[in-house]
Amino acid sequence: MALRKYFEIEKKPHQGLLTVEWVILGYWLLTLLFVLFTSTKMQDSEALIWGRVKVLAVMVAMWAVYRMIPCRFTLLCRVTVQLALLSWWYPDTYELNRILPNLDHLFAGYEQQLFGCQPALLFSETVTNPVFSELMYLGYVSYFPLIAVITAFFFFWRYAEFNRAVFVILASFFLYYVIFIFLPVTGPQYYYEAVGLDQIAQGIFPNVQDYFATHNALPSMPGYSDGFFYDCVANAHATGERPTAAFPSSHVGITTILVFLAWRAKSRLLFYGLLPFYILMCLATVYIRAHYLIDVIGGWVSAVIFYILLQSFWTLAKRRY
Repeated sequence: MALRKYFEIEKKPHQGLLTVEWVILGYWLLTLLFVLFTSTKMQDSEALIWGRVKVLAVMVAMWAVYRMIPCRFTLLCRVTVQLALLSWWYPDTYELNRILPNLDHLFAGYEQQLFGCQPALLFSETVTNPVFSELMYLGYVSYFPLIAVITAFFFFWRYAEFNRAVFVILASFFLYYVIFIFLPVTGPQYYYEAVGLDQIAQGIFPNVQDYFATHNALPSMPGYSDGFFYDCVANAHATGERPTAAFPSSHVGITTILVFLAWRAKSRLLFYGLLPFYILMCLATVYIRAHYLIDVIGGWVSAVIFYILLQSFWTLAKRRY
């Protein structure tokens, strides 16, 4: 009986696009216009446009499936597809922001001014213990599993709040993607290798300008390279990582939002189970040189702002309709 309820036809199914799908459609339109107006500078604008056509087709297809069989299961499929498509949208930010001048020299400089050093460089060089390294990579690799856990928890145990939760998660992603497009910062792992660690150690941060427009080879990662979780991150980076999306840290921002949602769910097991991975995530982003420390701080601040704004938007939208 419990399983059957997920396939029961809903009495009042949502007929149009979900609120989060409207957000994604807005991002789709914004980036399509960006591609069209800058197509002469793009390396393969046709592929970017065609990719958007296919993404739109997938969205329409999933909407049609839900309209034919409006039940909880098809709604979950609809949301799951949008979560899966994040793996397409993320590297797409690089294809868009690579036509803009890189800003890493400014952020590395801000880091030096604020902390008197480069924490991303010193952290991994100072702490070389293999166990600690593996914990850092465990924290980093837990990113998408944590999103899946929160999504599944709301679907199975807090269904009345499910649409709100996925709206906050997915809308946050696309807000971060907008920032990443217009604020091209690659992060320490790419920038340090591009200019040389000797210059970074001396506090010299050259302006690489459009270097990353044509250089996107994945740099080596610090830490215990024979570890299982190190390999997991390395393999994930090999398939989808690009020199993009450093400030603010969406890894920190999204997981902070997941912590807020876990607290809202009023489940101690969920909240306290998530907390250790959250702490590891915040440390790991700096340890593996994916982010500057100011990116982490930016992730915290942006997460609070996005969470409050999106929760408020959801409440206002539901009152209106």
